[in-house]
Amino acid sequence: MTQPRDILITSALPYANGPIHIGHLVEYIQTDIWARFQKMRGHNCWYVCADDAHGTPIMLKARQEGITPEELIARVADEHRADFDGFRIGFDHYHSTHSPENRHYASLIYERNRDAGHIAKRTIEQAYDPVEQMFLPDRFIKGECPKCGAADQYGDNCEACGASYSPAELKHPHSAISGAVPEQRQSDHYFFKLADFEDLLKTWTRAGSLQGQVANKLDEWFDAGLKEWDISRDAPYFGFEMPDHPGKFFYVWLDAPIGYMASFQHLCDSPKGQAAGLHFDHFWEPESPAEVYHFIGKDIIYFHALFWPAMLHGAGFRTPTAIFAHGFLTVDGQKMSKSRGTFIKARTYLDHLNPEYLRYYFAAKLGSGVDDIDLSLDDFQARVNSDLVGKVVNIASRTAGFISKRFDGRLAAELASPALFETFAEANQRIADAYEAREYSRAVREIMILADQANQYIDEQAPWVVAKQEGRDAELQRICTQGLNLFRLLIGWLKPVLPATAEAAEQFLQIEPLTWSQLETPLLDHGIAKFKPLMTRIEPKQIEAMLEASKEDLARATS
Repeated sequence: MTQPRDILITSALPYANGPIHIGHLVEYIQTDIWARFQKMRGHNCWYVCADDAHGTPIMLKARQEGITPEELIARVADEHRADFDGFRIGFDHYHSTHSPENRHYASLIYERNRDAGHIAKRTIEQAYDPVEQMFLPDRFIKGECPKCGAADQYGDNCEACGASYSPAELKHPHSAISGAVPEQRQSDHYFFKLADFEDLLKTWTRAGSLQGQVANKLDEWFDAGLKEWDISRDAPYFGFEMPDHPGKFFYVWLDAPIGYMASFQHLCDSPKGQAAGLHFDHFWEPESPAEVYHFIGKDIIYFHALFWPAMLHGAGFRTPTAIFAHGFLTVDGQKMSKSRGTFIKARTYLDHLNPEYLRYYFAAKLGSGVDDIDLSLDDFQARVNSDLVGKVVNIASRTAGFISKRFDGRLAAELASPALFETFAEANQRIADAYEAREYSRAVREIMILADQANQYIDEQAPWVVAKQEGRDAELQRICTQGLNLFRLLIGWLKPVLPATAEAAEQFLQIEPLTWSQLETPLLDHGIAKFKPLMTRIEPKQIEAMLEASKEDLARATS
């Protein structure tokens, strides 16, 4: 057995002003599968996350609802946790960026970079809303695109033609909050000098810490020149006040990734963390032997692969071991649509369908790259029914009854075909390698090929025929024991993807939670429980009801 690794895993922090939807879940399911796999392998693995709870949108939404930002983020945090629990996202800790730990590390990282000369002060001109008496972030200024003339476009980019520009270039600009014409006013701001870290970043981004496509994209940004990053915002702003500049606040994107550290610190300080002997410095000191991985969407690569490692290095912390970016989700080949009912909230899905269906379908689609994946609802139904119900679960349902009725729930002391079991067990390392490389679709393909072979074995042995023939009881017991051992291998390999189904299978088999190393040893001369169906088929009416409910969500939101 190799030495257990110390692994810290994070997903990007969901923003605390709205619900989780199935597009978000691509990332959390992808991350959770990897974390569960590492734990099955016996590694010391910790998966943390938090709500991203700061910024102007949260401040304005709370004002619109007539509540405090703190009340808003507390309510949304409860909703997020419930949705993640519903999808069996197994966080070891879930925290908030609006926390004492995050204030501490945001201030510490800022002060260390400031003292090392990596912070600059400049006076800038910004759009100001004279009615609301506040400076306006780019996304709160709207007007006509200066390139194509499209109306009602944001102040940073046009959704019609894709052009990027500054808010000052918008034609007929107005505040998205009050409708007033913005004024230009001066304000002192503080900037992180990203170019100070160009050599470090060029080395780090090409040292295997990023996917090839991502590293190539970063080369474009290096070629264009690294710009200073505005890390301050003016009051009113919901966030942390900068320690040395009253009335100035840390920009939400400064303290959001620091939330990974804050959540982990809170875990270390908790009874769970103390019982496990967790120490923050062991994972975050510059020469740490531990591994730190971030799973993110491809739209936030710039922040995570440039600013984040630079900020960490400038403050005397380690840089991430790797950052894994993924693509977006389309539904039936198109962007998720509220009007078509394909903008599906996590809660709406959970009201109609088993979450493990979606976990499996995403796993069957996900590779290690940044390509978008598509949820084809027809294919989703067909694949879940065929693979999970028709192949994997079917193996247990075809054999378990004979063991219960004829052998008092006792498996045979030997297999009917040890060689077939060995052939299956030889796939253990190949499937582990696929999971490790985040090539879940490859792992799923391999598992389903073996599921076909297991069903073929049962078809050929025909235990229902053997059961009717005198003098073949011992053979029948061995055949069914063989089938259930093949099922145990398949469900063990699928456990990172289907944790609830695997748990039910473990109860049926009356075994301790499966670990990866146990799978290669067959289960013999062992009592099992009576089999209960582990999974049912998806019916078309369930998907139709979910889509209709999503349209109703839209109707309620717009009424």
